[in-house]
Amino acid sequence: MLWSKTLIPTLKEIPQEAESISHQLLLRAGLVRMLMSGVYSYLPLGLKILGNIENIIKEEMSIANAAEVLLPALQPLELWQRTGRDQLIGQVMIRFTDRRQRKICLGPTHEEVITELMKSHISSYKQLPLVLYQIQTKFRDEIRPRFGLIRACEFIMKDAYSFDKDENGLDKNYQAMFEAYLRIFKRCGLNVITIEADSGVMGGNLSHEFMVPAKDGEDMILICPECGFTKAFKEGSEDTCAKCRIKLGKVNAIEIGHIFKLGTKYSLALGANFLDEKGKLKPIIMGCYGIGVSRIISAVIEQSHDEQGIIWPKELAPYKVIITSLDVTDKEIMKLSLGLYKELKDAGIDALLDDRDERAGVKFNDADLLGIPLNVIIGRKSFDQGKVELKTRRDQSTQLLDIKAVRESIIQTLNAKGIGYE
Repeated sequence: MLWSKTLIPTLKEIPQEAESISHQLLLRAGLVRMLMSGVYSYLPLGLKILGNIENIIKEEMSIANAAEVLLPALQPLELWQRTGRDQLIGQVMIRFTDRRQRKICLGPTHEEVITELMKSHISSYKQLPLVLYQIQTKFRDEIRPRFGLIRACEFIMKDAYSFDKDENGLDKNYQAMFEAYLRIFKRCGLNVITIEADSGVMGGNLSHEFMVPAKDGEDMILICPECGFTKAFKEGSEDTCAKCRIKLGKVNAIEIGHIFKLGTKYSLALGANFLDEKGKLKPIIMGCYGIGVSRIISAVIEQSHDEQGIIWPKELAPYKVIITSLDVTDKEIMKLSLGLYKELKDAGIDALLDDRDERAGVKFNDADLLGIPLNVIIGRKSFDQGKVELKTRRDQSTQLLDIKAVRESIIQTLNAKGIGYE
């Protein structure tokens, strides 16, 4: 993509409304723009990053034998009344009455909807186990939207649901999802801590949270500095490690995933049953597995940035390479820049060519701000030597490369460790 043909509205100054470092960099790098409090538009770079996260999730869900669906955002309130959750989370539900006088809400989550769907599909144990997932926009009337994508009123979530005939099947699916989540977060370049958590309004007898330590995280977790034991922080909770007998440290964190053993909470309430091997009618045993897809963007920025801007792991980066042409009025430099751009494109490497007529300093600062893993800098001085400069964003290291060897050097560098999640 040519910079001049897309929308990348970078900012020099920190916007006043930006509270956290991730919120600041989301806005400064031109990834998103706020429409109103808690509601954001994704601009081209932000959407590409979001798509990269979704692709990772889809690949890992496929490995875990989960099939993708897409459920409605509009939901009849009557479903929620049957489970009683219209009262439990009523304050955050965005609800209205349509012209047919139907009471409707915008889905804050989809347990009721997926259970109703399975009620009409599953009738026998022979159809189990089954795991379905979706990537869908959720809507919640947050009391205090803040930190950009970390706490928003409209956000993108991956929610999966398992359906089993017995607890043993649920245990297997729960473990499979637990392991899939660890792979997903590793590929996203995140340092994640898992803790056993309260199931809350979701219900069930067991749940785990996946937490990303971050200075501006809204959640608090306790960690033993000696053995690494972790648990959720609660007012009045014991703050000493039972094993090491030392004080637990408090760490701010962002919750990016939560998995639950729901059991029969929803199947009993909504009448989702199946006939077992003996012909006996039983409620389907369920699990639920959520990931804050859009929240991952902020979590990665919180953990991977420096004073210059974002540092994207290569699997999430909007482009793998940025080509910085220092003088777009120089025909030889532009010919080389466009030629390299085409070579990379032909090799399947997503590249951004900065073809703006801007000062070198502006281009360097913007390249660092965007956090693209590799920057190929093409200027007259190096060009006259038959060279170009290759800069690695993560460690700011640079090297001069022979013009004829640039393409292969880029491929080799992208395949090497140190700029990705390894």
